[in-house]
Amino acid sequence: MTFFRPEAKAALWRWREAYLGGLLALLGIWLVSGPGFLLAVPGYAAIAGGLLLAWLGIQRGRFRGPDGGTGAVQVDEGQVSYFGPLTGGTVALREMDRLTLEGNMFPAHWRLSQQGQPPLLIPVNAAGADALFDAFAALPGLRTEKMLNTLRAEPHATVVIWQRPNTAHAGTLLH
Repeated sequence: MTFFRPEAKAALWRWREAYLGGLLALLGIWLVSGPGFLLAVPGYAAIAGGLLLAWLGIQRGRFRGPDGGTGAVQVDEGQVSYFGPLTGGTVALREMDRLTLEGNMFPAHWRLSQQGQPPLLIPVNAAGADALFDAFAALPGLRTEKMLNTLRAEPHATVVIWQRPNTAHAGTLLH
C-alpha cells in the first residue's frame, strides 16, 4: 500500500538532494545551538555540507524534468550513449565540440555534436537523462545557470548552450 500518488512521489523525488541538504543543515544548527560546545565543530561542518548539498540539489532538480520520453540515456566513463526506438548513438565528451538545445522539436532534444560524426539527438525527458547534468557540467567553460535557464524557458528555436572554444561554426551565434 502506497501513501503517495505516483505524481506526488515523482515531484518529491525530483528534489531529493535539496531536501536531504536541508535536513543536514537543520541537524547542524541543532548541534551548534543545543547539546554543547564539543558538538559545535561537527555542527558547523554539517551546516556547510547541508547548504552545499541543498544548492546542488536545487540545480539538479531544475535540470530534471518529467520522465516518460522515448529511449534511454547512459553516461559511462566520459561517453554519452542514447538508445532510442528509431535512432541512437554515442558521443565522447572530450571530443564533443558543441551542445545545443533543439526547442523546435517536441519534446525538446539535446543535440550533441562531434566532429566527423552525425549529431546525437537525445530527448530531454528520456529515461536516465538526469545523468546528463553531471556530464554537461564537466564540459570546460559551460555555464550551468545559463543551461538551466534556457531549459526552463522552453525555447522554440535552436539555442547553443556550449561550444568548444577552438571550433567555429559559420553563421551561428552563441546566446
